[in-house]
Amino acid sequence: MAKQAINIVWLKRDLRTQDHAPLQAAEQNGLPYLILYLFEPSLLAHPDTSLRHLQFQYHSLQQVNQTLQAYQKQVTLCYAEAAQVFDVLNQYFDIRTVFSYQESGIDLSYTRDKQLKQYFKKHGISWQEFQRDGILRGIKNREGWIKAWHRVMHAPLIHNTFTPGSSPEWENPFPIPTELIQNWTDYPDTFQPAGESFARKYLHSFSAERARNYSKHISKPAQSRTSCSRLSPYLAWGNLSIRQVYQATEAAKKTSGFKTAINNFQTRLRWHCHFIQKFEVECRYESECINRGYELLEHPENETYIQAWKTGQTGFPLVDACMRCLQQTGWINFRMRAMLVSFFCHHLYQDWRLGVYHLAQLFLDYEPGIHYPQFQMQAGTTGINTIRMYNPVKQSQDHDPEGIFIKKWLPELSPVPLVFIHEPHKMSQIEQELYGVKIGVDYPAPLIDLEQSGREARDKIWAHRKHEAVQKENLRILITHTHPRISEVRISGE
Repeated sequence: MAKQAINIVWLKRDLRTQDHAPLQAAEQNGLPYLILYLFEPSLLAHPDTSLRHLQFQYHSLQQVNQTLQAYQKQVTLCYAEAAQVFDVLNQYFDIRTVFSYQESGIDLSYTRDKQLKQYFKKHGISWQEFQRDGILRGIKNREGWIKAWHRVMHAPLIHNTFTPGSSPEWENPFPIPTELIQNWTDYPDTFQPAGESFARKYLHSFSAERARNYSKHISKPAQSRTSCSRLSPYLAWGNLSIRQVYQATEAAKKTSGFKTAINNFQTRLRWHCHFIQKFEVECRYESECINRGYELLEHPENETYIQAWKTGQTGFPLVDACMRCLQQTGWINFRMRAMLVSFFCHHLYQDWRLGVYHLAQLFLDYEPGIHYPQFQMQAGTTGINTIRMYNPVKQSQDHDPEGIFIKKWLPELSPVPLVFIHEPHKMSQIEQELYGVKIGVDYPAPLIDLEQSGREARDKIWAHRKHEAVQKENLRILITHTHPRISEVRISGE
């Protein structure tokens, strides 16, 4: 008996039903199609993955299935490696085409895709991958990249429609274990709600009102929780496309009283794709210093420092408040993220790789293409970026002057008066008794001498920038990640 001819739509970080090119292509093709989402054990076991990521994915998929239910369609969820799933499907069906978006993923997913490409080729299966957002595959430098990005942003949105009719019948041999489903279903309400409908609500409220104070409060750890778009989880997991967000905010500018703020936000949408483009070109950002010269700079591992940083027990209130906020909610603003990385890599002088996965797990909006390039940029291992060494006390005084954010996430410091909230260790013993907060008991003393550690790190890092290996790598990085003619100008000026 001849096998049924079908197509497959393989969902990855595109958990939505609108502005979705693979779903549109499957509909237009005419063949019955199966929609797949794979929870791959190897990726689930990778140290960048956490329960909150899986919960967000699972709940997003439930929303997709609620939408598709009206058309007698659904996403089939499999708990198995991609190679296993496609091999079994290929034995059962005559697979003609697999439709998916390109993925700017970690080395593990990239290796998987290369192996699958060979498998599909061997078995005569076409794999049609569509460009994701403004990310271009195979480019050698950034010449013309910004214009290409704008073309994508201004292209018409895809209005996906679905022909009623059941998906190809297939008894899924790779069901998700019951205990995993139970864990994924129990999604904490301290995290942003997952799914396409919530993404649209956040987009609307930002475009209509919350963007008003976007530029003013973007660096403030407390106020940014409202004035920033908070769309990052929805973009990371594909509940919205970048183009949907760009065009919605572009439309909002026509009647908005805060066009400048929206323009600033749209610039950051481009930077969003800019960093993913870096990772697309060099995914070794995850595991190696992108400037190989920095592999020569040693960082003695200090487990006491690492654990204090991870648990929010460093003795520096803003650092600890940010880490505990992340643990509870999965989100802090960009400046606070940069400060956490800077403090870890510079003041604690730890190798960036010892902290990179911890934050990946905590960020509900973990996007590999942004996370690793940004982490290395803040760690100072690119060689071409200005070294940013954030003083956590100054950041606290500048951006949380009343200690509101600190006291919310460090309730043990609630009794501390404003004069000491940024540096509670400066209270005298009598003052500690008076306010009922004992340093070293109720809240830790500072882990390091901030001024001394900063000076030592600065001296080491700046001295190393002159190393021949670093300079050589700078040349390669400039040519790869910037416009080639700009690179020539910069290089000739050195």
